[in-house]
Parts: sequence; C-alpha cells; structure tokens
Amino acid sequence: MTRIPPRQPPYEPATAEDLAKLMPPGVAPLRLFTTLAHNPRVLRRVRKGGLLDPGSIALREREIVILRTCALCGSEYEWSAHVRFFSAAAGLTPVEIAATVSGDPVPFSAAERLLLALCDALHRSATVPDELWRPLAEAYRPDQLVELLALAGQYHMISYVTNALAIELEADAPRFPAG
Repeated sequence: MTRIPPRQPPYEPATAEDLAKLMPPGVAPLRLFTTLAHNPRVLRRVRKGGLLDPGSIALREREIVILRTCALCGSEYEWSAHVRFFSAAAGLTPVEIAATVSGDPVPFSAAERLLLALCDALHRSATVPDELWRPLAEAYRPDQLVELLALAGQYHMISYVTNALAIELEADAPRFPAG
C-alpha cells in the first residue's frame, strides 16, 4: 500500500511547471512525480538534476544502466517507467529488457556486458574492482565513466524513494518478467 498518496491538482504554479516539464506533452505526470510534489524543492531538484538529457553516453547505454540498477534494487515502479518510455527508442528488445532483470549477459554486446557488471559491482559493494575498471576504462572515456557512475547512483536513489514510499505501479506499467 502506498505510504504517501500522490498529490492531486491544483498545484502551486512552480510545481505545475515542474510536473509539466517532466512529462511529454499531453501525458499526465507519473505517480513518482506527484508524490515528490509533496516537497516541491525535492521535485525541482530531481527534475533539474536528472541525467535524461543527451549526455556523453548513448541512450541505449543509459537505459541499460538504469534498467539494471532499478532491477537490482527491486524498483519495479521505476524499471517499468523506463521500459514504457524509453526502451523502444533505445532499441532494446524484449529479451534484452528481461535480461536487465535476470542479469543474463548473453543478449548484450561485450561493452554492454561491462555495463551490467558495473551495475552489479556498484550495487554489491558501492565500488568498482580494478579487474572490472580496466576493461571499462578501455571501452569508455573518462567523461562517460563519470556519467555512468552518477547515473547508477541517481537510480539507486530513485529506487530507494519508489520502494520506501511503496509507490503504486502506473495503470499500464510493464511488470518484471516472471522467474
């Protein structure tokens, strides 16, 4: 059961602006955002501190990191939001999407397998062992490595929020695959 219900309109003008900027035109704000709207400062910082703009890594790489991190944290809510809004544009197949939950590296390229291993290592120990860092540093530039680390950290935080607040899945949300 949801611990803090999402805020309902009407919203203060600044909150309404943040909610509108977080969603595509004509799409109602997600429960995560309307729940964060209980604290407009946090909502604004999440919006302004997000890493969903074009960055130093490809959309596909970004979504693999987000999906794997959310799956490791058990955040079905955030995982499903990214499957729903970004997986098609990222070129992720249903098999690859399922593998972000199972951790099966087979459907991914060698560089993408490094991303899965990075997420697993960070989740397990909050660091990256040297034997993983070396191939990551060969595959990714320093600016990309910084972004990958920040992205995994940001989605740990979002997972903490969605899980701790028990935010209810959106009505049309994809679910974690069985098994």
